[in-house]
Amino acid sequence: MGMFYCPTRQVRCVSFEALEFLLTCAERGGVHLPDFTVITPVFDDQGTDIIFWAASRGHHADVGGILPGSMPPTSREIWEEGALVESFLLVRDGVFAEKELTKLIYEDPARFPGCSGTRCLGDNISDLKAQAAANYTGIRLIHQLISEYTMDVVQYYMKAIQDSAELAVRNLLKDIAKTTGNVLQAVDFMDDGTPICLKVTIDSVSGSAIFDFTGTGPEVYGNWNAPIAICNSAVIYSLRCLVKSDIPLNQGCINPIKIIVTEGSLLNPSPEAAVCAGNVLTSQRLVDVIFKAFGAMAASQGCMNNFTFGINGDEGFGYYETICGGSGAGNGWHGTSGVHTNMTNTRITDPESLERRYPVVLRKFSLRPGSGGDGQFQGGDGVVRDVEFRIPMTASILSERRSFAPYGMNGGEDAARGLNQWIRNNGRTINLGGKNSVAVGAGERVVINTPGGGGYGPTSECKDKAWDELNVRGSTFTPIANGTIETIRSLGESA
Repeated sequence: MGMFYCPTRQVRCVSFEALEFLLTCAERGGVHLPDFTVITPVFDDQGTDIIFWAASRGHHADVGGILPGSMPPTSREIWEEGALVESFLLVRDGVFAEKELTKLIYEDPARFPGCSGTRCLGDNISDLKAQAAANYTGIRLIHQLISEYTMDVVQYYMKAIQDSAELAVRNLLKDIAKTTGNVLQAVDFMDDGTPICLKVTIDSVSGSAIFDFTGTGPEVYGNWNAPIAICNSAVIYSLRCLVKSDIPLNQGCINPIKIIVTEGSLLNPSPEAAVCAGNVLTSQRLVDVIFKAFGAMAASQGCMNNFTFGINGDEGFGYYETICGGSGAGNGWHGTSGVHTNMTNTRITDPESLERRYPVVLRKFSLRPGSGGDGQFQGGDGVVRDVEFRIPMTASILSERRSFAPYGMNGGEDAARGLNQWIRNNGRTINLGGKNSVAVGAGERVVINTPGGGGYGPTSECKDKAWDELNVRGSTFTPIANGTIETIRSLGESA
């Protein structure tokens, strides 16, 4: 839902013809620089009025900056993280602006001290062409839909879907106000001690709510600042998870919500602030805080364990991956081991492709037994990922939950913290901490132990009996693939 901000903010800044534009800037609705967002206006048959938007967002493995992978653990300013694109006409009248794009992402970032342009220019161009093609496919399908059903019918159904989502969220909040109270509060801390504070005030009559993040720490001199679009995405995602019916994720989910975030805080930083980790670390902690306020579940791993490596130069390369961990347990279910949680949908590269394409050996990739928090319901375990380097290069880790453990809930125990180690050729084993970058030699290894998920409920309860007798969440889940307006509306009413 962070992409919702892209077209709404771009429309104030550019005029439209038959074009397609690219952005990465947080001020224009972006989240961090490697996420390239391509947006295309959908015009009516006369080509005069914009009736819809088509948008696609993809994370690119490298977009320049001070380190390969464009996720530097030590960045302090936005320009250190790669190509900053406020608004760029990527396609005009069917012509892809490859020459201008090359200057923007390959030449311009290298003008800053210690920075390189993108190390994967060919991949960037190919992926952006694919994103543009995806948008045009979306436009074709939208016009096909309008042609088959008319604009009035399409708009009617789209509004009905949003109205259904809004109704479901309002009913959810009314129920929570009755059972839990009108005011919910929670606080959690980033590993540097910066607090994320939340106070939710629910109007039990209308089913609306205020999510007030006042009290959250100020912008940090680091890169885990989170642009405002991330905060909105975390809120809508969490509400969608709490609703029991299968409503499509859309703007209606957040219509009943007012979000208050202090300007200049960690969750609404200045335009110059480094932000590459906000989208992959702070977003996770935001969801944990929201679920904590609602008493929904114990903390998940709260991190994406961002691991990058590569070399600079004309023959250089950059590789980036995120590593899974454990999910938190809740009232009626165990956490899951070795999964990504909350604000991510990434999948890791398979070992064969990794070793064929890059000069590394994957020594180990396994679950991390015992890292999940104990309790009536067990938290999921994290994983161990052990990578050996075959040539000298730079390796970086950007992670959280190395200081503050993923907490348990209602008597459940905390999960194990994460641990990042550098195994050197001279026999030394060095703790890299949560955020670091090192020059590794051939034969050296980086071993990443990811956090588990917190446990739920006291360990004195019989876990096996609780698991056998649990009220499976699926029994209150209402799946639907397609349906009439009445069916769509009933989903909102039954949530």
